[in-house]
Amino acid sequence: MSDEDILKKRITGVMSLLNEKQRRQYLAYEAESLGRGGISKVSQLSGANRNTIAAGLREIHSGNPEADREIQQEDSGRIRKKGAGRKPITESQPGIEEALLKLVENDSYGNPETPLLWTSKSTRHLAQELTEQGYQIGPTSVRELLAVNGYSLQQNQKNKQVGEPSPDRDAQFRHINETCLAYMTNDEPVISIDCKKKENIGNFKNNGAEYAPKSSPTQVLDHDFPLPEKGKAIPYGVYDLSQNEGFVNVGITSDTAEFAVASIRMWWEEMGKTRYPNATKLYITADGGGSNGSRNRLFKVELQKLVNEIGIPIEVSHFPPGTSKWNKIEHRMFSQISKNWRGRPLETLAIIINLIANTTTEKGLVIKCGLDSGTYKTGIKVTDEELGQVNIIRNTFRGDWNYVIAPANPKTREKVAPYV
Repeated sequence: MSDEDILKKRITGVMSLLNEKQRRQYLAYEAESLGRGGISKVSQLSGANRNTIAAGLREIHSGNPEADREIQQEDSGRIRKKGAGRKPITESQPGIEEALLKLVENDSYGNPETPLLWTSKSTRHLAQELTEQGYQIGPTSVRELLAVNGYSLQQNQKNKQVGEPSPDRDAQFRHINETCLAYMTNDEPVISIDCKKKENIGNFKNNGAEYAPKSSPTQVLDHDFPLPEKGKAIPYGVYDLSQNEGFVNVGITSDTAEFAVASIRMWWEEMGKTRYPNATKLYITADGGGSNGSRNRLFKVELQKLVNEIGIPIEVSHFPPGTSKWNKIEHRMFSQISKNWRGRPLETLAIIINLIANTTTEKGLVIKCGLDSGTYKTGIKVTDEELGQVNIIRNTFRGDWNYVIAPANPKTREKVAPYV
């Protein structure tokens, strides 16, 4: 238990035994013993207002701490005369609570019958509007009144899907899970693939903060317009689920199906074939859209080329529309990369590559990163004839989402027997 936890436990225990006057004087002694910053620290741990602790300090350092103005009530633990003290704002200003709730209800979200409501307006703006109506109230009192009435600040949560969810959504999740377990049980490789958000290269602001000498923040450009001479970085990731390691291929042209498969090929050459020398098949989970989407013809054509090169079939499962955030690479690798480079301007490709390659976690995440200077053209069309050359075996359940691409005979280009 830390010193702060010990202090908080002591304060909580002692305060429960004291009356109002004794509590503020006790907190004052605790604050004084801590030295500089003691009032703030004790206020934070006890929940008492800073002014209350400051009043306690004045009392313990005065010759007669208000003894003549306060009457001890032993039966109730009160130290003030009955009826003394500031009246609640709802009594001193009748109607203010109703006025506040009326303002909030006009801008509330969610079901009004739920126990927790939340408001989009700040306490400062609400206080200003009430003041304009003739009430006297500050942001702190507004916040206290909102809390009493069940309001709290809430952040947005990405839980609502655009459009109607597929009726096969849950079944697809089960299929992916069962297939992953089957592959990993047999020590076959399972990878999750996706392209991370494109990043402007240059001295731009990067969300987040990192420790630095006080009052010396990193100076960055005051706009986020791309710099043509710097370009963009396109990080395409491959994450190995069973080994908790990954590979990121940083491109500089476009996120295309050709680039996606080139990234998988680089992972296989750099990590995959060494890690799985006896692999007989490879399983890939991917999003439903984009360069590795279920409807992307070029993705399948390029996968066929890769399959022919490595000599083992590749099974692919795509997540249903609107569910890409459940792709493992998102929260096991990409989120960790974002944490590692938070607050650091991505000024050069070298900085980006080094930050990605040095991303680790307590659970042992390892990432290799490479630069792909190749040119990947957009708008490449795949004809029906070219698609027909892909040795694709579709699963009986949602064959558009689940399929195997098996090796084809490189000499005759004829399809081999379907992979089972």
